[in-house]
Amino acid sequence: MSNHAPSVVQQPLSQEPTQPASRQWLSWLTVVVLVYLLLAAVGAIGGGFKAAAGDNAKELFSFATNPFVGLMIGLVATALIQSSSTVTSIIVGLVAGGLPVQIAIPLIMGANIGTSLTSTIVALGHVRNGEEFRRAFAAATVHDAFNILAVILLLPIELLFHPLQRSSEVVAGLLVSDASLDMGSVNVMKTLLSPAIDLLKFCVSWLPGSVWQGIALILIGIGMILFVVSAIGRVLRKVMVGRAKDIMHASVGRGPISGMASGTIITVLVQSSSTTTSLIVPLAGTGVFSMRQVYPFTLGSNIGTCVTALLAATAITGDNAVLALQIALVHLFFNLLGIALIYGLPFLRQIPPRLAEGLATLAQRNKLYVAGYIGGTFFVLPLALIGIGQL
Repeated sequence: MSNHAPSVVQQPLSQEPTQPASRQWLSWLTVVVLVYLLLAAVGAIGGGFKAAAGDNAKELFSFATNPFVGLMIGLVATALIQSSSTVTSIIVGLVAGGLPVQIAIPLIMGANIGTSLTSTIVALGHVRNGEEFRRAFAAATVHDAFNILAVILLLPIELLFHPLQRSSEVVAGLLVSDASLDMGSVNVMKTLLSPAIDLLKFCVSWLPGSVWQGIALILIGIGMILFVVSAIGRVLRKVMVGRAKDIMHASVGRGPISGMASGTIITVLVQSSSTTTSLIVPLAGTGVFSMRQVYPFTLGSNIGTCVTALLAATAITGDNAVLALQIALVHLFFNLLGIALIYGLPFLRQIPPRLAEGLATLAQRNKLYVAGYIGGTFFVLPLALIGIGQL
């Protein structure tokens, strides 16, 4: 009996590492291929935008010269696509194609708000249990409240003094100049991506005129980004979700710095802040984590989601490489500055959780508040403001 038991235990232990290891190898290879496609898609959008717009890029985006309209466009686009990574990658490609950085900055800020819709929808899964729903809805909407407050505070400052535009311009100039010294103006990326981009250009070459070819390239690039961001999220979730949960349980409850770090790491691993915040909402609903623990974790996810845009910016070469990297850095600096300002100042720190808890209490009493909040914040109000801005 005693000799038989160890043989039963040891056999599965020896077999377990081999199969998952081979599957993980294939999964990581898939991730590499998907990242390559993402970079090629961003390059295609930039090339398509140049071909379609020519020297008239500014006129095409004259509707977004009003920063509040640009903000709403970024918000609605991200709420519809359900991925700030996708929207910011598209914006990087558009900037590389000639979209002015000052017009793109409000679009980036709007994307930051729109991405928080996913976790709010996830909270609806707890709607049948009143107290559980209140906790989950509060944990979800603290993300919304923080991102909205960050825009309210930082957009006027940016419009008046341009700290994000100026600081990102300086840092992007330093990084790209360093790259040109060390990597031959990032020609390595151009060499790697040119076969894929040339193939895409060949696929649309039958269309009449550069304008239609450019539009087709943009649409193909956007479609590829939608596919890649979704696919890479699924693959990474399969590979990392167990480890992600381990990180979450080990670090979220250890304090705000640890919570932010774990939120950042998990978001980088799964390449989706929506996924990260959606992971923690059910845990908050069941009482595993408190609002005090969820709040900094959510802020970390805001930092982690900036990696995709930074990665996308590496696909851009030539004169607009600095601009592409600059708008990706704006996304990062906006989130870092928002955290430093709001979480760093005690009188501002408590505003998002208090707003979230107040809204959750109303939502618990009457579910019409939920429909009104989601529809009004993410669709009706932004679309109305866009319409007013066109008058």
